[in-house]
Order: sequence, then structure tokens, then C-alpha cells
Amino acid sequence: MDQLSFFSAEARHPRIADLAGLLCGPGQAVGFGRGTAARLSVVVDDAWRARSLVLACADRGVDAELGRSDEGRPLVRTAFRADLTELARHWLRGAVKSVPADFAPDGCALRLWALTAGRLEPGGYLLGLDPHAPETHEPLVAALARSGLPARFIGARAGGPALRVTGKRRIARLAELVGPVPDGAIERTWPLVS
Repeated sequence: MDQLSFFSAEARHPRIADLAGLLCGPGQAVGFGRGTAARLSVVVDDAWRARSLVLACADRGVDAELGRSDEGRPLVRTAFRADLTELARHWLRGAVKSVPADFAPDGCALRLWALTAGRLEPGGYLLGLDPHAPETHEPLVAALARSGLPARFIGARAGGPALRVTGKRRIARLAELVGPVPDGAIERTWPLVS
């Protein structure tokens, strides 16, 4: 039997701080009422991703609703909540998304990042980034390296913006951290141990 990593998504109880995984990808945080409440929202490519994210939010005691973006894509959005203010405070500089200086995603945050914007590609795994927040890209390269997963930034022409994790060991480590394929997911979107 494989040993469960201390940093794996299944190693501890879910926390609101795990929702940072949405913000690593295209998710947005918005503050309200001079920092008394915040809301998270993310537009995703697939309905299964949206359903999985709603369940992940519920596991953390945060109700989220499904909707549609102006372009008709699945949208997950929380209400404005006081318990999201600290997460938003760490990820916002004014109204601009910014990666916290000491951020290193653990298995839970990585799982939510993969749910939000992850996909397999030949020879690697891509973790999608926010195309509207290019100033977060390099800090997320460093954050992923702090988590023991060196990755390379790839731009829009190569299928990004995203971080590419390559190599059997690194992908196996990522698969260990994010845990099993979520219900309803298409296997080619999830890192698997080969």
C-alpha cells in the first residue's frame, strides 16, 4: 500500500484557505464593505469542474452557486462572506490579484487548482493561469517550486497561460498530492500515476 503524503489533499480536513487553488487559476476574489466580506468566483471550461468546485466549497462550509458567464461558460460563485475576507486580503493588492509572498500550495490547494484549470498533455500536466492577471504567473512558478514541483511557464501560443509540470516523478508527485480523479471528471484532465 502506498504511503499517504502529509501534504496530500486527503491528509487533512478541508479549510477555507484551500480555496486559494481557485485563485491560482482564473478565479477572482472581490472584497466588499471595507474588508468585511469577500466573494470568490471562477469561470471554468466544463460542467463537471463547476459541480466539483461547488462540492469542494461545501466541504469547506462555503455555499457556492452554479451559473453561466456572459459567454455561456460554467460559473461558480460564492456569496459575499465574512469568512472569505482573510483569503481575499492575502490575494489582493487593492483590487488587483496578487500571489502572497510566502504561498506554497499544498495538496488541497493543488487539487482545487487542477479542478479549476488543470489538464493532461503529452509528456506533462498543465495548471492553467489567469490570463487577466499576468503579474501572478512568475510568482506562481516560484510557489509551485516551493511545493516541490518545479514547472515551466508557457504562454498563450503554446496552450497557456499555464504552468507545465513534466517528468514521470514530478507528475507522480502531483498525482499523489491532488488525490484521486474526482467524480465526473474526464481522466485526461487529471494527473495520474503511470
